[in-house]
Amino acid sequence: MIESATGLVLRTRRLTETSLIVHWLTSNLGRVATVAKGAMRPKSPFRGKLDLFYRADFSFVRSRRSELHMLREVSIRETFPAIRQELGRVQQASYGAALVEQVTESETPLPEIFELVQDFFHALTKTSPESHYIFAFELKLLAELGLEPDLGKSHLSAGAREIVKMLTRQDWEAIAKLKTSVRQVEELSQFLHGFLVFHLGKIPSGRFAAVQG
Repeated sequence: MIESATGLVLRTRRLTETSLIVHWLTSNLGRVATVAKGAMRPKSPFRGKLDLFYRADFSFVRSRRSELHMLREVSIRETFPAIRQELGRVQQASYGAALVEQVTESETPLPEIFELVQDFFHALTKTSPESHYIFAFELKLLAELGLEPDLGKSHLSAGAREIVKMLTRQDWEAIAKLKTSVRQVEELSQFLHGFLVFHLGKIPSGRFAAVQG
């Protein structure tokens, strides 16, 4: 059975010397894993089309025996090149992708989370990586999962609570204009780290580097 979707490449890894496993985030199918057979060969039709964070239209043959399907065609729609121009952006995008992969189930429609990740990638291309971009992504993702923090029960300062509200509700353009102090960054980082670990059990290892920007 052949299916198609538009997806963001969250992660890739080698399957063999010439083939890749590509993990996608899509709106209508959720997370999907595909095998790109022969993708590493010089003349492969997949060559140059399966880098991290790419957005592409793709088709695949659904496996009847596993959740690993056979990739057929890929057509690039967007590559987010500015993310690759700065290490901090790569670290933030990678952490966001890893966090989404951890908290979502495979092949479950995720339209809101797909839009969140896509908007996050767009936001990273327009400014220098700042710690509050990670806080905003975490808070928006938690809200989509129904895990938005109850600020009334937190020990955050009044200023930090207002920042949390803004990061959760404002768009990325408004968030880009936000200025935070070193103390506020430390307070929010510790609060969200503890909150995420409590509710998720663990978080991706790249969070510290992503917060540092």
